[in-house]
Amino acid sequence: MTASLTALTAGFGTGLSLIVAIGAQNAFVLRQGIHRDAVLPVVAICALSDAVLIALGVGGVGAVVVAWPSAMTVVALVGGAFLLVYGVLAARRVLRPASLRVQPGSAGSLRRAVLTCLALTWLNPHVYLDTVFLLGSVAAERGSLRWVFGLGAVAASLCWFASLGFGARLLSRFLARPSAWRVLDGLVAVTMLVLGATLIAGA
Repeated sequence: MTASLTALTAGFGTGLSLIVAIGAQNAFVLRQGIHRDAVLPVVAICALSDAVLIALGVGGVGAVVVAWPSAMTVVALVGGAFLLVYGVLAARRVLRPASLRVQPGSAGSLRRAVLTCLALTWLNPHVYLDTVFLLGSVAAERGSLRWVFGLGAVAASLCWFASLGFGARLLSRFLARPSAWRVLDGLVAVTMLVLGATLIAGA
């Protein structure tokens, strides 16, 4: 039970660290939330898409590790390197914080919102790196508990997008300040660097 809870918590923390960075998808969800335009479909698309990609990463990487045990070393080294790079980039953003400015505008159609959300989600190469490769490689470290880890990551995605979309009017003023993103990026940097070093050290 304790091991499962630890894996679940680790998955939640890792997933959240990968999601909270400023990006086109988060900016779009926040904008839709501020305008109260198709918030539920947009949040659902983002969360379900992440769930599918995380499942592919956890299942795919895990299957490779089972079939080829020595792949664990390769996965750990490459995944750790990626995490270290992400950590350095996050740390760099702490020194050069950005603000998330949402331009006012009229609410668009449901179809336009859905298509835009799908494009920002599935046509973004970083999404695949984050969910399929990075989360998959870290989850593989958990062995038989990798699916519990993946469940934690899925929960983090759902919580983040729901908070961002439905709490946008409350979060928009906070997230518009560079200092807020400096704190978030600082937490992301620490998490990424620790996870990356752990993966490489255990390879």
